[in-house]
Amino acid sequence: MAAMIGSGLSNQTGAAIGSLAFPVLGPVGVVAVRQYVAALVLLTVGRPRLRTFTWGQWWPVALLAVVFGTMNLSLYSAVERLGLGLAVTLEFLGPLTLALATSRRRTDACCAVIAAAGVVVLMRPQPSADYPGMALGLLAAACWASYILLNRTVGRRIPGAQGAAAAAGLSALMFLPIGLAVAVRHPPTAGALGCAIAAGVLSSAVPYLADLFTLRHVPARAFGLFMSVNPVLAALVGWIGLGQGLGPTEWASIGAIVAANALSILTSRS
Repeated sequence: MAAMIGSGLSNQTGAAIGSLAFPVLGPVGVVAVRQYVAALVLLTVGRPRLRTFTWGQWWPVALLAVVFGTMNLSLYSAVERLGLGLAVTLEFLGPLTLALATSRRRTDACCAVIAAAGVVVLMRPQPSADYPGMALGLLAAACWASYILLNRTVGRRIPGAQGAAAAAGLSALMFLPIGLAVAVRHPPTAGALGCAIAAGVLSSAVPYLADLFTLRHVPARAFGLFMSVNPVLAALVGWIGLGQGLGPTEWASIGAIVAANALSILTSRS
């Protein structure tokens, strides 16, 4: 549990810091740097023996690389348009849907429905609603659900952090031409580059390793339900660090998500 909370807090703090570089690098540039940092850290830690990988190991690694990059890009683009709290709440629909699809307990199903109601209220239609931003958040949700399943598969088929490192390396290669194009068109400042690097460490390397080892011991359903704490962490980090305040309705909706998550965890211990 401590590992999952630490992973979520690190992830949201990194996203907030990375968003400070949007005016210079844009979401694409920040994500590119984030992928490079994650690859550097994970390749150093994991030291994958790529030549020994079989096809059965390579295909989930390749899919994880694509999902990893797409998830980060869609989420950061949504953060730019919607703010950190709402973007991450929409992204949570991914693990929530996974929890609904895999749950066999009525209590978990009820908890997931309560959390879903909170999410629906948060993304209710309004005159100022940013629908492209919401679509990006939903894309990130689909990628997060795929990330959970693929990360678990990679962890089972490849020992240690080798699979995670290989996926991060592939994802960084995919973003290499994109990062070069952004650097040519928008030369990065030292401050923006520092924020992007911090985002890479806090939002990619740390959570990636933590989730890899957590998913080896925690069922995908339980992991998905527990990750409902991320909208709360994102809202708090966005409020405290970025001044992105939420209204009473938004906080009430997030509170419903937290209550559903807490109920699921408490009943699972009984």
